[in-house]
Amino acid sequence: MSQAAHLPLVRPAAVGRDRALLIAGVLAGPLFAVSAIVQASTREGFDFRRHPVSVLSTGELGWIQIVTFLVSGVFCALAANALRRRTEAGSVWLPRLLALYGLGLIGAGIFSADPADGFPVGTPRGAGQISWHGGLHFLVAAVAFVSLIVATVVAARRAARQGAGGRAAYSLATGVFFAVSWVALMVRPAPTVMVAFGLAVSAGWLWVSVTFARAASGKAD
Repeated sequence: MSQAAHLPLVRPAAVGRDRALLIAGVLAGPLFAVSAIVQASTREGFDFRRHPVSVLSTGELGWIQIVTFLVSGVFCALAANALRRRTEAGSVWLPRLLALYGLGLIGAGIFSADPADGFPVGTPRGAGQISWHGGLHFLVAAVAFVSLIVATVVAARRAARQGAGGRAAYSLATGVFFAVSWVALMVRPAPTVMVAFGLAVSAGWLWVSVTFARAASGKAD
């Protein structure tokens, strides 16, 4: 009864706007992935086995990855705000964490990474020196990563309480995979670990897209 009483207060235009923002959130991940793959395939010297996607924001064409960070981050933050306004979302922490993830991506675009390990071409091999903006890039990226990991745990707990075991397992597995590969990358950035982390980032984006897609279809948790 209480839900029915609130329905007239929700304007169709607002519902349509929120759905459009949620769809933008769904598209943020594919946009990020396609941009990274195209750049990695066309920019000389880049190797997924040695370089994180962040270094694509360096060099003459670095603006492409910077724009990718900014657009995908804005899409994610706006979609999280729309998710917050949907009463079906239940937990207030999931939208907050996804918004923080989006803001972290925006920060990663504002504070670009440093050239490293031979990329762009002409850069000395090895980690290289970290500039002030490179240090801030690592910091905001860490905020985004932690926010995403915690968001998967929050979603897993809520799904488990609702009896949705499969959805809970999917969320938790995504978060664990992301966390383990990230820690492994910091401990030993070997080629296999670098590739695993790239796959974890893709898995994280897929989870974000699925989360926003559920909300856009009226199945928000």
